Amino acid sequence: MKKNILLLMSIVLLFSCSNDEKENLKLDSGLEFIGTWKLIEVNADPGDGKGTFRPIESNKTLEFKRGGIITTNSSLCDPYSEELISSGSYDLSKNTITTNCQNINIDVISFELKNEYLILNFKSNEGYSQKFKRIN
Repeated sequence: MKKNILLLMSIVLLFSCSNDEKENLKLDSGLEFIGTWKLIEVNADPGDGKGTFRPIESNKTLEFKRGGIITTNSSLCDPYSEELISSGSYDLSKNTITTNCQNINIDVISFELKNEYLILNFKSNEGYSQKFKRIN
């Protein structure tokens, strides 16, 4: 009898944890965070705070995977470095991406989610951000 109760409690606990994980991966808009995001705009502020996002032609994508892993089809070190590091980690509780790039401006990148967009905010005196839209 004790074994059956322990087994039942273990199953309930297992399913409740997976539901919490799924809820944490949903954005306020209901959009799933896990998936592929494409770079669509950049904001390179001239230093006066008046910079705005401008559309760009780019094939750069970021893929957020379960388990805190992020990969890209280019480099996480771009735009500040020529290093070719194509994977890193992310932390949803801190809204950060750890790149392992040598440049301190991109070793950790903060991000925010606005409406259906993912915005990466790079450390910069002038201000530099990239805007991504989820494509799958």
